[in-house]
Amino acid sequence: MASDTLDKALTISYFARMAETATPELQPGTIQEQKTDEKSQLEPGYLVICWNDPVNYMDYVTHVFQRVFGWPRKKAEFHMLQVHEQGKSVLTRESLEKAEHYVHQLQKHSLHATMELDG
Repeated sequence: MASDTLDKALTISYFARMAETATPELQPGTIQEQKTDEKSQLEPGYLVICWNDPVNYMDYVTHVFQRVFGWPRKKAEFHMLQVHEQGKSVLTRESLEKAEHYVHQLQKHSLHATMELDG
């Protein structure tokens, strides 16, 4: 019986301490919005840039863009004309690994391509 009394005393003291209530950090019925810059949520992006050169024909550049990126002819021609008329074209924004892959593929086809950190 002494153990029953001891168990009841421990139970009472345990629950007596738990009677406290916590104040909620967010009141019911309220909406808390956080404004964040969308760029900060994304992983850093790298721009793949193709530069104009006097060596490659426009049809060849269009063909390479179609093969490397899987683009339709119209999109490939648009970027080829940007390269030809403006000296460069930003082809895509990718993760570091994908951007390196694309630059390597374009260079393998003798195009002048680089990548740079977007930002």
